[in-house]
Amino acid sequence: MKDITEAKRYISNAKEILREKAVKEGGFYQDRKYVKMAGHTAYAGVLVALDSILGDKKKKTRKSVEWYQKELSGTDKKILSYFLAAYDILHLSMSYDGVLSAAVSKEGLDIAEKIIAWAEQKTQA
Repeated sequence: MKDITEAKRYISNAKEILREKAVKEGGFYQDRKYVKMAGHTAYAGVLVALDSILGDKKKKTRKSVEWYQKELSGTDKKILSYFLAAYDILHLSMSYDGVLSAAVSKEGLDIAEKIIAWAEQKTQA
C-alpha cells in the first residue's frame, strides 16, 4: 500500500508542476521544460504502481517497456492498453517531445490514475 501512496504522490506532483509552472493559456502550456518534467514524474508514478503488483524482486537491472508489456499481457489486457497509452503520452509525447497541448497532458494523467487505481485494487484483493 505504501507504493500506491507513493504513486499517487507522483501524480499529484505532476499535476502541481503543470498547474504552477507550465502556465496554461488557451488550452496549451507555455513552458515545454515543465511539461517534460510533469510527464516524467507521472510516468514514474505509473511504474511505481505497476512494480507494486508485478515487481520482479530478482531482477536487478532496470525493467524495459517490453518487460512490462509481457507481464501485463498475461495479467490484464485492458491495463496493458492503458500502460501502452501511458507510455506513448507520458513518456514519449510529454517527457521527450514536450507536447504543449493541455488536453494531451490531461488524458495522460487520467490514464495514469486509472492504472494506479487498478494497482490499488489488486493490492487490496
